[in-house]
Amino acid sequence: MPIVKTVSRAVSQLLQSSGCGCGISIVPIRCIGVSPRQVASDASFHSVSFSESDHPRVLITGGLGQLGVGLAKLLRKRFGKNNVILSDIRKPADNVFYSGPFIYADILDYKNLREIVVNNRITWLFHYSALLSAVGEANVPLARAVNITGLHNVLDIAAEHHLRLFVPSTIGAFGPTSPRDPTPDLCIQRPRTIYGVSKVHAELMGEYYHYRYGLDFRCLRYPGIISADSQPGGGTTDYAVQIFHDAMKTGKFQCNLKPDTRLPMMYIDDCLRATLEVMEAPAEALSMRTYNISAMSFTPEELVQEVQKHVPELQVTYSVDEVRQAIADSWPMNFDDRDWKHDYDLPELVTTMFSFLGSDSRIAQAN
Repeated sequence: MPIVKTVSRAVSQLLQSSGCGCGISIVPIRCIGVSPRQVASDASFHSVSFSESDHPRVLITGGLGQLGVGLAKLLRKRFGKNNVILSDIRKPADNVFYSGPFIYADILDYKNLREIVVNNRITWLFHYSALLSAVGEANVPLARAVNITGLHNVLDIAAEHHLRLFVPSTIGAFGPTSPRDPTPDLCIQRPRTIYGVSKVHAELMGEYYHYRYGLDFRCLRYPGIISADSQPGGGTTDYAVQIFHDAMKTGKFQCNLKPDTRLPMMYIDDCLRATLEVMEAPAEALSMRTYNISAMSFTPEELVQEVQKHVPELQVTYSVDEVRQAIADSWPMNFDDRDWKHDYDLPELVTTMFSFLGSDSRIAQAN
């Protein structure tokens, strides 16, 4: 392609010489073409601010996981139904598909993701695509691809197109040498799962892109998240969701962690509120790019006792999964999340979960 070669030579000559005799600092930004696109290092990467009449255009990747659907519902109430696009590589249920815009998006397909951002004029991106702790350990190559390579695609696109980017981290970003009770925002992080390693990588890459390119990167370390409208997705804290489904369906629950395993937890409504608050916070109000966030901390035994107040006949046994137990033993017992105020403690969480699942059960029986 002679035209491309001519342009390439011209650019090369321009970069090799300048009027003042000094080099031009450049930042590589990927594009779909015959050569990498390069832009000046002082390019105007900036945070996006919005007036009341100019809402953000939002894309949620991995949107059919535990948090995506609930987040989309919250954001659509705030910014308008058509301003929030849910995406995933799986087919959505009818109620999700008809509740607002849904699109196929594979984060490993850089060209596809870039086209979605450009064609839909995206300004905010919530990156929820990831393989969780236990699933990741069962398939490390896939977890590495999704959690790390996919993140790189998202970071490059977000920087190029001036997006405000949220990437969740996790209690899994800490390891056995981290202080566990409480775990502060800044401390040693040496996780022993590919999930945890990939989340530390995400935190550091996001911070690097912020300081190097001005990317508006924001991150919260989530504890175990408990919600009634999604099934467990392969995480170590999934027992705290499964117990409610089993209590309602069979009256029997088998826990895969030891009864005294204490971990930080949070009800999904608190999680989504915290996420929106950090995304709407003025840039100057953020002293760091990554923060702990939590609500409560409990053990399986404490959760069982609270659940049995609602389902006294619940039968509980313990069959410890050695892999999950080892993961849990390396994680924080309590998060230091400064002065953030949650709404749901353990009693309120349990009551809300049974209220939600009980309503669904009665509707299903009526149907």
